Amino acid sequence: MTPEDNDVLHPSPAPAGEGTQGSHANVRGGGERGPRRARMRTCGVGANGGHAGLARERAGRGQTGGHAELTRKRAGHMRRERYLLRMVRERARGTALSTTEVLTTARAAERLGVKPQTLYAYASRGWLTRVPPGRGRASGYLRADVERLKARSDARAGHAAVAAGALQWGEPVLDTSVSSIGPEGPAYRGRSAVDLALSGVTFERVAELLWTGALPPSGLAWAPAARPSHASPAPRATPLARRILIVAALAAGPADRTLRARPLIARIAAPDGRAPAPIALSLLATLGAARRGTEVAAAIDRALVLLADHELNASTFAARVAASAGAGLCSSVLAALATVSGARHGGVCDRVEAFFREVGAPARARRIVSGHAGRGDVVPGFGHPLYPDGDPRAAPLLDAAQSIAPRDETRAAGAIVRAVEDTLGLRPTVDFALVALMRAIGARTGSAAALFAVGRCAGWVAHIEEQRAAGYLLRPRARYSASVG
Repeated sequence: MTPEDNDVLHPSPAPAGEGTQGSHANVRGGGERGPRRARMRTCGVGANGGHAGLARERAGRGQTGGHAELTRKRAGHMRRERYLLRMVRERARGTALSTTEVLTTARAAERLGVKPQTLYAYASRGWLTRVPPGRGRASGYLRADVERLKARSDARAGHAAVAAGALQWGEPVLDTSVSSIGPEGPAYRGRSAVDLALSGVTFERVAELLWTGALPPSGLAWAPAARPSHASPAPRATPLARRILIVAALAAGPADRTLRARPLIARIAAPDGRAPAPIALSLLATLGAARRGTEVAAAIDRALVLLADHELNASTFAARVAASAGAGLCSSVLAALATVSGARHGGVCDRVEAFFREVGAPARARRIVSGHAGRGDVVPGFGHPLYPDGDPRAAPLLDAAQSIAPRDETRAAGAIVRAVEDTLGLRPTVDFALVALMRAIGARTGSAAALFAVGRCAGWVAHIEEQRAAGYLLRPRARYSASVG
């Protein structure tokens, strides 16, 4: 996929409405005869065959089961009629049904784990809608019907418990080609995030890798989007809250449908910036860091790369849900930003900062950690469920912090790490390491969470585009239980 093929990187038009003029024009021009014949062809029956089939159905069914079967068939016929009416309307507007909404016969059979002949049987029963060929598209089946049938099949097979567990660090719930997670850390399109960060690849280049699948030879400075005139200045807001307010203002206007990813991320990195600049430098200028320079900027870039994506985390899932519902780019990113602000996600950085303040002097680290352990309290920033042997993203940032600041200013971080490992057997996560780096450069409170969000923007955009291309609504089901809550 090239950047030109990507409607998140480039403006995407708002979804066309179901205007009545085109629909009536089509009905007047073609009459009801064409759609009626199309329905008959799609259902696979002729005029005589249809009556004969109905007679056989009436003769062969029982009182209760036959009525239920007839109800299912009627539902299927109604679904096909709605689809054909939609096709009539869309063709009147000169548009075609999206290829992402139709699965080929081979793909639908693979998805359901059946033979093509079985698909034909499903269609005859009204369970699937068969779609005739269109412009640049082979015949197939509506994706929504296939996914609905797959979900029902999984539920009957006893997969409900697996699905419920998948929402809590369990089994994967969807396919993605953006990133994967292994013991060595995340991999972006098959390339190790840790290796990319340690080799000095810039954040902009890694973002392009996530979006297009190719690592460009060099990264250009991204010009920030115009600052919305109605955006609240909020001088006392936290660094992350300021960025949420900026994106909320953009989402409230036409930019939600027209703004591209690069200027959006550049604006999030520097809410008040004007000139194009590398994201690391733009972000550094807003953090109030006491230390600047090439080494510090390289450390910020390293952190952004390590945080660029992490598979289907909570904020990424929120972005994908919003995108699946048809939300614009800014609105989808806003959903992710709201989620990342939570205390169990990007907000962990704020809790780590509070823990550093509680420890104070390095000599107090072991006593404070022992106190937390004795009370059963969590020490924030330690023990990642996906990395039982330690978060591979933490070490590169802790090394950068020690390289930038004098040893006495990083002693507290080292003392905490040793105390937690000795007392609880847990190793630091990227959240702890990010806070340690921010303390090393003298950044203001709350900077770690803001940097976390800016870096993750690259992955959010990649997942938003992937979800849009998938073409289905993310809509899990709930199992009712009167005892919950």
